[in-house]
Amino acid sequence: MAGALVFYSTGVWGERLAARLKPWHLALFWIGFACDSAGTDQMRRMAGGLRLTFHGVTGAAALLLMLAHALWATAVMLRRDKRAILTFHRISIVVWTVWLVPFLSGALLA
Repeated sequence: MAGALVFYSTGVWGERLAARLKPWHLALFWIGFACDSAGTDQMRRMAGGLRLTFHGVTGAAALLLMLAHALWATAVMLRRDKRAILTFHRISIVVWTVWLVPFLSGALLA
């Protein structure tokens, strides 16, 4: 899970500081998503399945939002949409903030 925090945060904040979406940001979004997916699956196995708790529900929602974010960033880069490349960081910050809620709740509950 720490890998997800490092890679995803670096991608989001790197994009924010650059004020434009770049290929390396996109790569970090996908690496962060892979780390979060692997960590979530490992924790699910340790817990004996999915739980309908605040952390479980927000975590699942955040993981899906993270996937949608990476897919959308991929589409923006492939289309080479100049306007979207320059404004995408606004969306990234919102997704990162939502993603941080279950990350922090999991860390506090552990």
